[in-house]
Formats: sequence, structure tokens, C-alpha cells
Amino acid sequence: MQTELPPITSYADAPNKSVTTGGTTFAYRELGPVGGVPVVFFVHLAATLDNWDPRIIDAVAAHRHVITFDNAGVGGSSGTVPPTIEQAADDAYRFVRALGHDVIDVFSLSMGGMIAQDLVLAHPGLVRRLVLAATGPRGGKDMDEVLRITYTDVLRGALTRSDPKEFLFFVRDAVGKRAGTEFIARLQERTVDRDAPIRLRALHTQLRAVQRFGRAAPSDLSALTMPTLVVNGAHDRMVPSVLSEDLHRRIPGSELLLYPDAGHGAVFQHHEDFAPRLVAFLGD
Repeated sequence: MQTELPPITSYADAPNKSVTTGGTTFAYRELGPVGGVPVVFFVHLAATLDNWDPRIIDAVAAHRHVITFDNAGVGGSSGTVPPTIEQAADDAYRFVRALGHDVIDVFSLSMGGMIAQDLVLAHPGLVRRLVLAATGPRGGKDMDEVLRITYTDVLRGALTRSDPKEFLFFVRDAVGKRAGTEFIARLQERTVDRDAPIRLRALHTQLRAVQRFGRAAPSDLSALTMPTLVVNGAHDRMVPSVLSEDLHRRIPGSELLLYPDAGHGAVFQHHEDFAPRLVAFLGD
């Protein structure tokens, strides 16, 4: 009699997988106990599979089936980067359906949160529970500034031989600098089968998509009726923190969590506090 292997619960050990749909091959990883409603992680601007904090992924995977994936044209996924957030949401829908899921929970961060909003609006009933971290609504005030801020901090990173996320994600005080250094170190815990970093042209296309999203007419987010958690740091430069408050006001019954001493990467800086809150919010 064959013994069933225990589920993988460490993101560092999750194997790379792929699924092809509509001419695009999506790279993804999955871990945690299979069965029930999966938690799909929608990644941030410029990110690949290797940009998720294992302290958050592993905490959720201890209880739930977790799926992470590369957007089209990034990392291990084929195709080209979509020029609009709406098209990225269409890609995400095709990916989810290709895996055979008709109901999911979503954790989304930054650009991933924009994609998640469009996904939910286009496909009511697909998402059961929604987490929108460090993101804002379509047409939100100063959302289109992300292009200028990102390129400025990419240059700062190059000049200081640092990862730009240390500037983009964390407040530049002693606490924030230490949190940024620790976060970047955690991203290196996986040592095999790592993704290639995003190409500059692909990054620019993503930035322009976010800029278009920021300059577009607002969506009617009152249509989002699922339990929703909005979370950010109170000092987010990349997607201004006031946009998280705006999301909270627009989404009926949503919860708002702001970490007072953090920025865009608040969920990473405060992973010890946030991870159990996330697990509790997502439930079974």
C-alpha cells in the first residue's frame, strides 16, 4: 500500500509547475494541503514567483492550499506583458480556470491588487474572500505617480548597490532599513529553480498599465460584496496610503488595517503580526 506523502508547506521547496491556456504558458507553484478553496497570490509590480515572503506564504500553506503564479511575460511565464490591468485580469482568470478552480480566495499586493479588483468586477462569484494590500482603486488620486517613484528608486538602488525594494517598500529610518534588509535576505532562502528577474521593457509595460489604471475613470467597488481586508503601512510612498483608506470607504463592509510605522511593504515588515491575522481572515 502506497503511503501518501505529506503536503509541502515550505515555499522554498515548492516545485515549479506550468499550465498552458490560450497560447500562454503560466509558471506557478503550489503548496499546502490540496482541497477546498485555494488561496491564489497576485504578485506586485516587477515581481516573479521568488518575490513572495516565505514567512507569509508558509503561514497560509500550513492551513490552506496556496497557489502563486507569474504574470504573462514575466519570470517563467511565456507571452508578453499585457498593456492594461484589465488584460492582466483576463490572464489571471484564464490561469485560474485552467487549473480547474471556479472559486478562490485572493491575496493581492500593489499591482496585484489592481488586477484582483478588475478580476472580481469582471467575474462576480469567483472570489470568496479578498485581501488588498498596498494598493488603490482605479482612478485613485496620485496613483499614476508610481512610474516616476519606481524609476527614481530603481536608480537609487543602482547607485547604492541595493535592491530597489529596500527604498520602495520600507521607510528609511533605522527600523525600516533593518526590516528591508531582513526581507531581502528571506527572499534568498530558496536556492534552486529560481525565476529570472523581470526585463526592463516588461517593467516599463507594467508601469504604463498601472499609470493608465490610475488615470482611468473609477470603478464601482460597491459591487464587491465578499469579505475584504484592506491593509497597508501608514507611510506608503509607492501607492499612497490614503488610497487604502479610499478603498476601504468604497468597498462595503471591508476591514482596514494600517501599520503606523511602515510603508508599501508593511505586510513583510510586520509579518509576525500580520501572518496570523491573514490566516484568521482567510479561514478554512
